[in-house]
Amino acid sequence: MKMNQLKLLGVIVMALASFPAAHTYAQKEKTVMVGGAAMYPSKNIVENAVNSKDHTTLVAAVKAAGLVETLSGPGPFTVFAPTNAAFNKLPKAAVDKLMMPESKAMLANVLTYHVIAGKLDSKDLMMKIKAGKGKAVIKTVQGENLTFMQKGNELWLMDSKGNKALVTIKDVYQSNGVIHVINTVLMP
Repeated sequence: MKMNQLKLLGVIVMALASFPAAHTYAQKEKTVMVGGAAMYPSKNIVENAVNSKDHTTLVAAVKAAGLVETLSGPGPFTVFAPTNAAFNKLPKAAVDKLMMPESKAMLANVLTYHVIAGKLDSKDLMMKIKAGKGKAVIKTVQGENLTFMQKGNELWLMDSKGNKALVTIKDVYQSNGVIHVINTVLMP
């Protein structure tokens, strides 16, 4: 190396050394607030959901259905996460029955109807709706289809019974997928 190149290399090394390590090697995660808690993209679906005060019923249902390990796995998954208020729209007796140990298979069936294999953010879903000329039909992990529609800037889902849910918070990225918060429990 020539002397000028060595000097230039020395200046570059000194300049890089003057930056704080935190600035150079780590950036703050972009979080979304859900249920009063930050959702961290570096955490998985279950690790984030347990912190949302708006999803305590969903978390209890995921535990009761034995889906914690699955939704903590690598995925990727797209989860449409009903809030506590969404569960409160259902008859209390129906929710209580679903949460009973003998209803584990039925509960898992309902919950996996809210999950799509793969990572579909709102842009992906809107593109599918546009390609479908106003509707997109996508198969869930449970095996049945959900229908997606757009109304203005809103993203809507419809289950096989005609019940509709609005995505109230979209694109909550997780290490193993993405969550979209919805205002209605969907039924297969």
